[in-house]
Amino acid sequence: MLIALISDIHSNLEALKAVWREVRRADAVLCMGDLVGYGASPNEVVEFVRERMEKRTFLCVRGNHDNAIAFGAEWGFNPYARQAVRWHQRIMTVENLEFLRRLPVRQLFTDDAGRSYLLIHGSPRAPLDEYLFPWLQDEEFKAVLSYVRQDDLLVGHTHVPMLRVLGGRRIINPGGVGQPRDGDWRAAYALIDTDEKPPDNVEFRRVEYDVQEAAGKILDAGLPRFLAERLYDGY
Repeated sequence: MLIALISDIHSNLEALKAVWREVRRADAVLCMGDLVGYGASPNEVVEFVRERMEKRTFLCVRGNHDNAIAFGAEWGFNPYARQAVRWHQRIMTVENLEFLRRLPVRQLFTDDAGRSYLLIHGSPRAPLDEYLFPWLQDEEFKAVLSYVRQDDLLVGHTHVPMLRVLGGRRIINPGGVGQPRDGDWRAAYALIDTDEKPPDNVEFRRVEYDVQEAAGKILDAGLPRFLAERLYDGY
């Protein structure tokens, strides 16, 4: 079984399509949230995901930007993010906003080898908001895993790829599809091959996309220039 892991698309249709070309043959796609926010193609991204969820195993949880746009919960956002949230709320269709409202904050998945996964955007302690950065100490990750019954925890939110293994259990972040923040501008995703044995059966990948098109759409929409320029830097 081949499982694709994606997260933090952030209304970047060009990056999503590039990743999809790489993962479309996967048996399951698991998304750790933030379909929208920052970028300029929110309706197109949500409709892309909605269409594929109807035809295959495609699980998705709600991220903090999905939540902010769907429910107006923008407190704590920086001015760039807040401006994007309000723009999204103006231009998104009622149907797509309702889809975001219905996304759960947690999802469970079990692969064909019997290994279980918890999907969440931030962490079990704060599903929408906590950042689990790769440089945190093992003790912090052990504390997080104490809230999890499943074998593996799948997260997003940091936009930074990560694999941490503690006692045979894993915390995996595939990185950001639409707005990487690890210094590499290419769209990030990960694959799990259940024909191989964990913990070494997860592979992190990158794919180039039309970043100029995605950035140009942000500028054309009148969104902050910073949100376009950061795409080129992978931050």
